[in-house]
Amino acid sequence: MASPAVQRFAVRALLSLPAPVLRLMAGGGVVYRGGRTLDPRLQFLAAQARKAPPMQSLSVEEARRSEENAIAQVSGDPEPGVRWEDLTIPGAAGDIPARAYRPEVQDPSAPLMVWAHMGGGVIGSIGTTHAFCTLLARIARCAVLSVDYRLSPEHRFPAGLEDVLAAYRFGRDNAGRFGAPDGHAAIGGDSMGGNFAAIVCQELRKAGEPQPALQLLVYPCTDVASQSASMQTYGDAFPLSRPMMDWFMGHYLGPGDDPADPRLSPLRARSLKGLAPAVVATAGFDPLVDQGEAYAKKLRDAGVPVAYRCYDGLAHAFTAFTGAVPAADVACREIAGLVREGFEGRIA
Repeated sequence: MASPAVQRFAVRALLSLPAPVLRLMAGGGVVYRGGRTLDPRLQFLAAQARKAPPMQSLSVEEARRSEENAIAQVSGDPEPGVRWEDLTIPGAAGDIPARAYRPEVQDPSAPLMVWAHMGGGVIGSIGTTHAFCTLLARIARCAVLSVDYRLSPEHRFPAGLEDVLAAYRFGRDNAGRFGAPDGHAAIGGDSMGGNFAAIVCQELRKAGEPQPALQLLVYPCTDVASQSASMQTYGDAFPLSRPMMDWFMGHYLGPGDDPADPRLSPLRARSLKGLAPAVVATAGFDPLVDQGEAYAKKLRDAGVPVAYRCYDGLAHAFTAFTGAVPAADVACREIAGLVREGFEGRIA
């Protein structure tokens, strides 16, 4: 088997071919669904993925290895001018691994961003969004603390959520250690990490604690019981499908857990009034796109400042595709720019 570096080079070389060639290699034709056209590079990657066993047919350990290998082939390079260190921080049930990022040009007034990675609560690690965290740190000019929360099924709901909440409180109270103002932090995440970030804001409100400076929700899961149109329209999408979501939730939820509980489905909270200003980003070809859009609308209707963007041609998990899909790289840079604007109070 070729080395990871050779595989990475081969994937990038293939994806540099012209769009018509990639579409031809993916079976021909443009993928147009729900009023959106899929990026040709993602169309090619989806065609290749269909040749492998679906994730829901794998064991948890096999799925974790598969995800790690796939991301290694398509992720971007770390941004220049950003350094990082691995450390441990207090979690809800003991110390958890984390990774702290510091840009060379850091704004000392910018809050620390506490970040939770994607993975359905079952797979993923601080390596999953490593490149994105360096990009976020450099463009938003802030420190980032990425959290390696506990995963299911070894640690079912609410273990991962409780780790992220504990990590946020640690980051907020110790932000000066990372060159940011103490007593002030932001919270963010993608996919299940976005679910955690949204719920952290609601849990802080419930506890009577100050809200984060900002919540960054990237293609968030906000309703695990959703039956919205996008769950059907994009139910067989790549890299997240409806069967895969069911596989995640089968491992994440316990037998007595209610999917409509706002601590699982923050969209189902009675009110979102008083929550932190938000940057919400969704992908067009994603079963979760309706959930992210609905959460942004509900926040706005509650009087919360929101910047919402939908990247129509992209698919779920695009923060991990910045090395292979130029449109994903552009989207991530725009999102980081919106975070910077949010820190400056420029989200209406």
